[in-house]
Amino acid sequence: MMDLNATRQAKVLVTRPAGHIDQATADDFLAALRAALASARGEGTALLLDFTAVDYISSVGLRALMLTAREAKAAGVALAVAALKPLVQEIFQISRFDMVITVHPTVAAAVAALATPALAGADGTVRG
Repeated sequence: MMDLNATRQAKVLVTRPAGHIDQATADDFLAALRAALASARGEGTALLLDFTAVDYISSVGLRALMLTAREAKAAGVALAVAALKPLVQEIFQISRFDMVITVHPTVAAAVAALATPALAGADGTVRG
């Protein structure tokens, strides 16, 4: 199973996937995301995916994110992604995935937005 190395910052569970998220790792990635989502829900925290160490994500990796985003919304857990590398950011933009999940430029910006309940919606979108 992929280890997401979760830590807590303010009221946000920050997870850190690494490497390539593709056909070989997507199932483990989805299982790890679901475990992190369950933890965030149980603790009443938002869930942030720190993509600093993610070099590539394929369509099956995006599918895992889509499923997690739907489950997070249903559970009332704010979900966001931060610190995309240029290639991963390009993949998000081309696939229009940046319209599905809120993307922040840095982990600090994401934590600040997600830790402020008035600003972070259950779908991870930031208001205000």
